[in-house]
Amino acid sequence: MTILTPIETLTDNELIARVLAGEKRLYETLMRRHNTSLFRLGMTFLNNDMDVEDVMQLTYINAYQHLDQFRQEAAFGTWLKRILINECHQHLKKGKKTASEDISIVDERQDKSKATPVDAVINKELGKVLEQALLNIPEKYRAVFVLREIEQLNVAETSKALDISRVNVKVRQIRAKLMLREHITKYYQNDVVFPFHLVRCDRIVFSVLDKLDIK
Repeated sequence: MTILTPIETLTDNELIARVLAGEKRLYETLMRRHNTSLFRLGMTFLNNDMDVEDVMQLTYINAYQHLDQFRQEAAFGTWLKRILINECHQHLKKGKKTASEDISIVDERQDKSKATPVDAVINKELGKVLEQALLNIPEKYRAVFVLREIEQLNVAETSKALDISRVNVKVRQIRAKLMLREHITKYYQNDVVFPFHLVRCDRIVFSVLDKLDIK
């Protein structure tokens, strides 16, 4: 007797195989599995939650349209991150910014008197302090820090995601830590950093499914 495997226990590669075989709706499971990780990474580049949602949708649509080209040489999550980073760069270029700019939450994002949706849900103490600290270091160091310290990618995965050498990953990780204050770094794995909630998750997933006409 064959026992059906619960969808949640399937690996990314198993889900991809079934999506390519015609079970398109299973793409939703892949999106929900990687939403939080992509959102955190997107925020390190764009620092605007609505812009990140837009870029995430483009990332998922791009990935779906090229899913048959995924060769499993790296983890699916790493492949998605590469696509997201490229989309972030494109978004920044359209806004007449370069991806290498130091995006400062203090000087560039907004007037301090205006609260964003992200500010409303971030812990008013530690979360905001850490978010500001991260966003005030150069993007190339911030991205490595988020991938290595928050997302827990290994050096090889981070290297592939950012398309830099493993040596650069290690160097940037060390420099990022040095740039962050000692009393802040202990909180870097706390969920208050760039929180991702169910409402946002549903909004992105359902929008992508609608645009891909997946019922």
